[in-house]
Amino acid sequence: MFEGSATLPVSGTTQKFIGGDGWLTKLAQKDFFAVRRGDLKFRGYVLKSIPIVPTQPLTDADFKPSFEQKGVDMRIGLDMAIFSEHKSVDIIALATNDTDCIAAMKHVRRSGVQVALVTFKNCKTATGLLEHSDFNYPIDLSRL
Repeated sequence: MFEGSATLPVSGTTQKFIGGDGWLTKLAQKDFFAVRRGDLKFRGYVLKSIPIVPTQPLTDADFKPSFEQKGVDMRIGLDMAIFSEHKSVDIIALATNDTDCIAAMKHVRRSGVQVALVTFKNCKTATGLLEHSDFNYPIDLSRL
């Protein structure tokens, strides 16, 4: 969650950001489920559409804020390594498309724990993730 303010790119006025992560708190309270939060970083403003067709001068409405989540893959990877080293689980279900998780997936599998990669219909999954998982568990989000 990012809370703070930033200067809008055209007008120079201040925009305040107030986030809510109540849904993550509820999710974290589910049985056998862990949520790892990272640090949400504000990376500036980006144009909403490219290319620009300059029929009139740009305004703040032509831009949207850009955020980047940092550190989640490391936190998840550490959890995976600890669980597999302690043999406290037989299988880890991982929902990600972040190839930074491949090293942790390899470690888990070498420790004798299976990795189930949760994938989503209509979303292209990174090939490396499929190669380093034991099986794919597809979910159709439209059915939820």
